[in-house]
Amino acid sequence: MATTKVSATILGAGKQSHTYDAIVIGSGISGGWAAKELCEQGLQTLVLERGGHIEHIEDYPTAHKEAWDLPLFGEMSAEFRAANPVLSRCYAVNQATAHHFVKDAEHPYQQSKPFDWIRGYQVGGKSLMWARWVQRWSDFDFESNARNGVGVDWPIRYQDLAPWYSHVEKFAGISGNRDGLPQIPDGEFLPPMEMNAVEKHFKQSIESQFPNRHLVMSRTANLSQHHNGRGPCMYRARCARGCPFTGYFSSNGVTLPAAAATGNLTMRPHSVVHSIIYDEQKQRATGVRVIDAETKAVTEYFARIIFVNASTLNTTLILKNSTSERFPNGLGNDSGVLGHYLMDHNYRTRASAEVERLEDRYYYGRRPTGTYLPRFRNIFDDKQDHYIGGFSYSVGAYRAQGNVQEGDAPFGAEFKHKMSEVGPWRINMTGMGEFLPRFDNKVTLSKDQTDAWGMPLLNMDCDYSDNEHHMTRDIRDSAAEMLEKAGYKNIQTVDSEQAPGLAIHEMGTARMGLDPKTSMLNGHNQLHAVPNVFVTDGACMTSSACQNPSLTYMALTARAAHYAVDQLNKRNL
Repeated sequence: MATTKVSATILGAGKQSHTYDAIVIGSGISGGWAAKELCEQGLQTLVLERGGHIEHIEDYPTAHKEAWDLPLFGEMSAEFRAANPVLSRCYAVNQATAHHFVKDAEHPYQQSKPFDWIRGYQVGGKSLMWARWVQRWSDFDFESNARNGVGVDWPIRYQDLAPWYSHVEKFAGISGNRDGLPQIPDGEFLPPMEMNAVEKHFKQSIESQFPNRHLVMSRTANLSQHHNGRGPCMYRARCARGCPFTGYFSSNGVTLPAAAATGNLTMRPHSVVHSIIYDEQKQRATGVRVIDAETKAVTEYFARIIFVNASTLNTTLILKNSTSERFPNGLGNDSGVLGHYLMDHNYRTRASAEVERLEDRYYYGRRPTGTYLPRFRNIFDDKQDHYIGGFSYSVGAYRAQGNVQEGDAPFGAEFKHKMSEVGPWRINMTGMGEFLPRFDNKVTLSKDQTDAWGMPLLNMDCDYSDNEHHMTRDIRDSAAEMLEKAGYKNIQTVDSEQAPGLAIHEMGTARMGLDPKTSMLNGHNQLHAVPNVFVTDGACMTSSACQNPSLTYMALTARAAHYAVDQLNKRNL
């Protein structure tokens, strides 16, 4: 397997000036939490970020711009779409947000099978642009592999993570309702945002006709009230631009400032991590080899513990590129599973309908979240013979504004009047399907192609299985059935047939497990074979469930960071 050879220079006063208690690779959702927890426990912590610096508030250039302030009213040009065919498929990319996303040509990768890799390289990573939905996982999810005979069993259960879910929810600020549903356990919530009139009607319809189906407000990392000196959310739905009110959770606005407040944080942007340095005699990792993104100079940094939070696929790239005599196939990869069992959620199926009622009702602002219909398949007494696992839905109702027709004058009193009109209600449902862990879904390193920093390109080889295809059809049919029974009209269903990746929930390539022969990490997110290296981003996941995964990354990270410090204090690391 190809790896790059580099020679390192230790700048400054020598090794001592480049030595820390801890190094965190990546500053996104999980990296920010690692930095906060380690710094608050007294560790001098270096955070390495491959992208540039983003200063909270002052570096959000489009936060207050209106559509008329943006080229093409915010739409991407034909030239941009032609130059960025992968990125242009991402729902969140427009003229107001594109500066937060990686452009296709600047960071190429290979695709044995189509895979849309959506990335954000800057301080804060994708925490600036994420969708902010944060349902807890339950024991239905942590027991799923063992119950269904797929993958390997998780080394933890819900009760191991429950206090850490609470820990991160209290600090991050999560709006939501305590709904008493076992498949999405209740948490530490600020008041929920409100359903609109059609969503309330749909909730009543579902719950009166379908046992064990419930429509709830999504638990969301948007603040419904002031919280720890932040927010509240202003209902602008411009979150992916960066929020000057800190009305939603991001590393830039929440965890990294907390880490910096301790005086223990050193942030180094423009740092492309080449590999982790392994000491054969100590049988420990001793540091990280870094390529300066701007000058290409190579420097080594040293620490007692290392947290790898570069996001799933870049974490895999770093581990695979970290070869030595002891680990010729990648750091800690005795099992040979590194890079395998890649998962993403199945977001292919959408349904919509017109609602011929409640025309006298509207709603406040642009609510930045929707409602959530938790999993009901293959739990309780609702079993399917033709697939395993489950799915959920995001649900939202709205009224289109503006009744301008082709040929109408684009100005004047009549135009203003037509723009103030509202159209009929519509309701949308998007399925979020579980993706099974399979060995054949994998990423490998290119043997002959490298990027601008000399790093081998990643090659994606991932596709849906029959299980996902069968589930997709059930997601479509179930949505249409619920919309029909609610009395809605002109029901439409769509299977986008999009490739994996666009859910932006890639995970599983350095999974946790009970057995070092079949997994990379133990129940505390340590590499089985290199116990001072922790992986707590999406790479660590053993299954995908059908909830959004970021809250689980946060909880796993906080738990692992406290464990790591405890082990340091006991001199076990």
